[in-house]
Amino acid sequence: MGLDPKDQDKTNSGKKIAFVSSADKNYFPLLIEWVASLRRFSSLSDKDICIFDAGLELQQCTKLKQMGCKIIAPDWPCKIPDWKIRGRNYLKSCVCRPFIPKIFPGYDLYIWMDCDTWLQTEEAVDLLIRGAQKQALAICPQVDRNMQKTIRVEWLGPFVKKVRSFYYSNARRAFSGEIARQLCARPLLNAGIFALRGDAPHWQAWQELITKALIKGRIFTAEQLSLGMLVHLDGYKAEFLPSWCNWLCEIAPHWDEKQEMFVEPSLPHHPLSVLHLCGFDEMRRDRGVTEEIQTTSGKTKTMTLRYPYLNGEDIETIRKVS
Repeated sequence: MGLDPKDQDKTNSGKKIAFVSSADKNYFPLLIEWVASLRRFSSLSDKDICIFDAGLELQQCTKLKQMGCKIIAPDWPCKIPDWKIRGRNYLKSCVCRPFIPKIFPGYDLYIWMDCDTWLQTEEAVDLLIRGAQKQALAICPQVDRNMQKTIRVEWLGPFVKKVRSFYYSNARRAFSGEIARQLCARPLLNAGIFALRGDAPHWQAWQELITKALIKGRIFTAEQLSLGMLVHLDGYKAEFLPSWCNWLCEIAPHWDEKQEMFVEPSLPHHPLSVLHLCGFDEMRRDRGVTEEIQTTSGKTKTMTLRYPYLNGEDIETIRKVS
């Protein structure tokens, strides 16, 4: 899957590219799996992996450095009251995203991936790079033909009583009702995976927006809200990628037994390039948790949605360190 190797070499030629993620001590096993999923592909072996330390333990950092990762424990990017942080240093994983080029300078292009994602095929990486090279934010809108709802509405008879959407709720709190109404019906841009050139103008504007959002808004949602404003309201260029580049597993994937990989649940059952385990709290905590997954042949298979290609030694290392 993905570009022809010759085209891929041309696309990546001369570009210094960094994959970036973050975790605290509790998400360390997921982070290791994410790193392993990247290192599985020889074409990505020359790409640096950079980690925000948002509460990792010393032995966990040592393990990551042994795997060739660069690690920095960033400061909060702006003044945030202690009552708002409440000891949740892992939230640096969110608010430091707009400041990636300042924390890890010197790269031509950055690819952010949440640590609860893993790479099944290289196809998403190809598209992320190609999109970012167009001086655009390469990102997946959180919409798909398999989604049941994107906005929740409460009705009072024939009248709308309350609108619930990520943008509406968070923009109203952080900014104003007017901005909330402008964003309400726009597709949510999932900040769990994106790519952007190091010299893109988006970074500075995003930094300014998130700093404003943090004054009255929630820390946890500030980066995704401000990213949506950057594109939908301020008109910064974006390249929207298909949902299989950031598959939110709350929509259950199917399993293709012939290809031995996760695929879209609808025809043509395109292979999922990145699986994102958002919403699977128990599975994120425990590799032993499984789901009943439907196969493309109509059967069911009990399996985990976590990165499957670890050997026994890798799993034992995760257990010892974490």
